[in-house]
Amino acid sequence: QVQLAESGGGLVQAGGSLTLTCATSGVFQYGNAMAWYRQAPGKSRELVATINNRGVKKCDSSVKGRFTISRDNAKESVLLQMSSLTPEDTAVYYCIAEMFSGLNLQSEYWGQGTQVTVSS
Repeated sequence: QVQLAESGGGLVQAGGSLTLTCATSGVFQYGNAMAWYRQAPGKSRELVATINNRGVKKCDSSVKGRFTISRDNAKESVLLQMSSLTPEDTAVYYCIAEMFSGLNLQSEYWGQGTQVTVSS
């Protein structure tokens, strides 16, 4: 059974740091990719960062150099390390598992999200 659970959000002042954790089950297998998305109030969800099963990473230009995505296969978890936070980073952050069959995306699973609030 696929389960995703985000944690680590909270209130932080501008310039501070937070690390988000996505605890997973049923998704750490060959061919899967993990991603972090975020959604600010009144806005659509936007991609923050991805990491595939080979460890190849991709970050949105708005967070490149500040955010780092990583995965721990032994713990079946995905981390998002965030630094130099700004109020524009305020959003609910979601963990998503992307399940591939070859090069084709077969299914997606979303967590419930964790709130990150950056004060000025």
